[in-house]
Amino acid sequence: MKIALTGNPNSGKTTLFNSITGKIEHVGNWAGVTVAKKEAKIKKTLNRSGQDIIAVDLPGAYSMSPFTSEESITRDFVELENPDVIVNIVDATNLNRSLFFTSQLLELDIPVVIALNKSDLLKKKRTDIDIKMLEDVLGCPIVETVSTKSGRNGLSNLINKVIEVSGSKQEPPFIPVDVDLSNINSVEKSDIKRFDFIKDLVERAENRSYKSSLHNYQDGIDKVVANRWLGIPIFALIMWGVFSISQTHLGPFIADFLVGGIDSFYTFVGSILGSDVSPVLEAILLDGIIGGVGAVVGFLPLIMVLFFLLALLEDCGYMARVAVVMDRFFKRVGLSGKSIIPMVIGTGCAIPGIMATRTIKNQRQRRTTAMLTPFMPCGAKLPVIALFAGVFFDDAAWVGTSMYFLAIGIIILGALIIVRITGEKNARSFFIMELPEYRLPSFKRASISTLSRAKSFIIKAGTIILLCNATIQIMQTFNWQLQVVAEGAENTSILASIASPFAFILIPLGFGVWQLAAAAITGFIAKENVVGTLAVVYSISNFIDTDELVLISGSQDVASIMGLSSIAALSYLIFNLFTPPCFAAIGAMNSEMENSKWLWAGIGFQFGMGYAVSFLTYQVGTLILTGSFGSGFIYGLIVVLAMVSAVIYLINKGDKVSLNKNVKVA
Repeated sequence: MKIALTGNPNSGKTTLFNSITGKIEHVGNWAGVTVAKKEAKIKKTLNRSGQDIIAVDLPGAYSMSPFTSEESITRDFVELENPDVIVNIVDATNLNRSLFFTSQLLELDIPVVIALNKSDLLKKKRTDIDIKMLEDVLGCPIVETVSTKSGRNGLSNLINKVIEVSGSKQEPPFIPVDVDLSNINSVEKSDIKRFDFIKDLVERAENRSYKSSLHNYQDGIDKVVANRWLGIPIFALIMWGVFSISQTHLGPFIADFLVGGIDSFYTFVGSILGSDVSPVLEAILLDGIIGGVGAVVGFLPLIMVLFFLLALLEDCGYMARVAVVMDRFFKRVGLSGKSIIPMVIGTGCAIPGIMATRTIKNQRQRRTTAMLTPFMPCGAKLPVIALFAGVFFDDAAWVGTSMYFLAIGIIILGALIIVRITGEKNARSFFIMELPEYRLPSFKRASISTLSRAKSFIIKAGTIILLCNATIQIMQTFNWQLQVVAEGAENTSILASIASPFAFILIPLGFGVWQLAAAAITGFIAKENVVGTLAVVYSISNFIDTDELVLISGSQDVASIMGLSSIAALSYLIFNLFTPPCFAAIGAMNSEMENSKWLWAGIGFQFGMGYAVSFLTYQVGTLILTGSFGSGFIYGLIVVLAMVSAVIYLINKGDKVSLNKNVKVA
C-alpha cells in the first residue's frame, strides 16, 4: 500500500513523516523546506496490518493548481501515481487556509484521511473544533495528531484509519459546476465559490474565544525583531553570539576530547607500523590519511555546536523573520525575500540550499538565487574559517561573523549586477510568506538535525576527503619519474608542478605559493579538503592542542609554517569562501538553472567575484598596514579592471534592453 502525505507548507508533513517512518529528514519551522518527494516504510509499531505501507512525503502545496515546480511534484504524484490513500495534513490552527486544498483532494476519487495536526495548540488558542460535523460534511475521517510528540500523538489511530479506508469510496463535499478549465476567469469564479464554501464550513465548525485580529505577545516580539531599523542589528548580534559560542567557547572545549582521541589513534598506528616500515607508506598512512582526515574531523565539534544553535533559531521561528527583514533589501536588487530561505538553508550545505530555489516562481529570480546561494558559507567551509580564525586572528568571533555579512553584501551586490545585466532592473517582485508562530525550540529536533549533518560530514571525511588526502600525499611524495622527492626539493614533486601555474595567478592575492594553490584547487572537490590538504602539504598532523585548547604549539608556529601575513591569510580565506563551490554544488546549480549559459556565467561570476574581493582585501590591507601595495599589484589590477569592464559592458547592454521594454510598454 502507498499513501501520499499532502498538505499546505509548514503544516507539519515532514515532522509527521519522520514520526511514522523513523526517518530524520530535515524539517524547518517555515514554509518551503520540502522541495522533493521522499518515501519510506511505516514503522511496524504503528502498522499492525502485516502488509508494507509506504509513506510518500510530498512538497507543500496550497492547491492542485501549481504555481511553483515543487507544487507540481505534489500535483503530478497524486494525479498520476494513484496512491491508495491520501493523508491530508491540516494545520488545526488554520482551517480556513488548509481546507481549500482538502476540498480539491476529495474530488480525486482516492480515499482521504485528514490528520488534524498541531491539535495541542487549540487549547492554548482557546479554540474548539466540531470534528464530528467536519467529518459529516467533508465525508472523510479526521484524526487529531500532534506529530511533534513522542507519545499520545494520535499517529497510531491515523495509520489504523488509513488501513480502514483503503479501497473505499467517498463523495466530494463541493463539486464545481460549469467550469471552463481553459478560461482563467471561469476558474477564478469557481475558486471564489469554493472559498465561500470553506469559509461557511469553518465558521460553523470552529469556535474561537480569542480573536486573531487582536495583537498578542508574538506580535510584540515581531515589532522588535522584524523592525526595519532594528532587525539587521539584532540579526548581527545573534550571529555574533552564535559564532562566539561555537568557535571560541563551547566548540573548542568539546574539540579537546575528540582531538585527544585522534592523537592517540595516530600514535597507536605509528607504534604498530614500527621503525621498519617504508617511510613513504608511513607518510601516506600517518600524515596523508590519518593526519589529513583528522585535521578536518578535529573541527567537527565546532561545526556541530554551530549547527545546533542555528537549528534552535530555525525551530523557534526566528529565521523566518530574517527573511522578512531581508526582503526590503532583496527587493531593491531584483530578488524576492523568498530568496533568503535557500541562502539560510545553504549555511548547512549549498546543495539543498540551491534545490530550495524551486520555491521561487520567477525564473530569473530563481536562477539568480541559485547562482548566489553558494556565496553563503556552508558547513564544509566552516573548518577553513575556524582554522584561519584560530591561526591568524586569535579565535576572534568577528572573523566568522564578518564572513557571513560579507557574503550577504556580495549577494546583494551580485543580485544588483545580475538584474542590470538581464535587463530587468525595473521589474517588481512581491513577497508573501506565512510567518510561523514563535515556539520554544526543541532540543530533540535540533539534536537530530545536528547529528544528521554531522553524519554527512563524517561520511564525506571518510570517503572523498580520505581519498583526496591520500592522493595529495602521493603526489607530494613522488616526482614525474615516480622517484621519491628528496628532502628540501618538494618543489619538484608532481603536486608542486601542477599547482605552480595556478600559484602564479594568485600572486596578486598574497598567496602565490604552490602549497596554498594546491589546497584551493582540492577545495573544488570538497571545501573541507582545503584544511586537509594544508595539513598534508605542510606536514601538520592536527591543529588543536589537547592541553591548551589552541592550535598546535601556538598559532604563531602554524602561521610561520604557512608564511602568510594576517592580511594575506584573510585574503586566502575570502578566496576559498567566495569562489565557485564544490563540484556537487555546481551540479545542483546546473539542475536548477536548466540553462548552460546561466551555469557557465554563474561559475565565471563566482570566480571573478572571489578573485576581485580577495585582491582588494590583500592590496588595500597591505597598503594600510605597510604604506605600499603588495606584490603583483599591477597585473592583478589589470585582471580585475578587465573583469569590471566586462561587467560594465554587459550592464550597459542590459540597460538598453530594459529601456526598450519600457518603450514598448509605454
